[in-house]
Amino acid sequence: MRSANCEKIPANGTVLELAPGPGYFCIELAKLDSFQITALDISKSFVEIARKNAAASGLKIDFQEGNASAMPFADNTFDFTFRQAAFKNFSEPVKAISEMYRVLRPGRLSVIADLRRDAPDEEIDREVTGMRLGPVNHFLVRWTFDKMLLKSAYSVADMESMIA
Repeated sequence: MRSANCEKIPANGTVLELAPGPGYFCIELAKLDSFQITALDISKSFVEIARKNAAASGLKIDFQEGNASAMPFADNTFDFTFRQAAFKNFSEPVKAISEMYRVLRPGRLSVIADLRRDAPDEEIDREVTGMRLGPVNHFLVRWTFDKMLLKSAYSVADMESMIA
């Protein structure tokens, strides 16, 4: 039975995740439906870790090493492209957006989900509290948001400008 969470991706659809790290999102998505999943990460180490994690889960996911700003895929290859929580780290974000658009089939969906520079303190507190960390780790994670992550994050206006 097809998951309602995947309604925007066609059955047996092609999916690309950029910068998947250890591959957790791809692995969970692969468990939901029979997608053809590819993931591209600039880190050789993360590609190796993700391959091992997928194999341990008994899943076939194509993890490749490469740069999101110069993807090794043909035009109109994917039904869904996705990037979560690391877009702010891309060295060439406008090129990465252009590449995401290039490899996306017409009329399909591309998602960039990341921290906003103007994220309200209440939302960040809710997220960090939801992690159920001990007091020291809670403090360190919250400090990391305030002193590092928010500074490198984009605002909605920044994203709109890059997409334009």
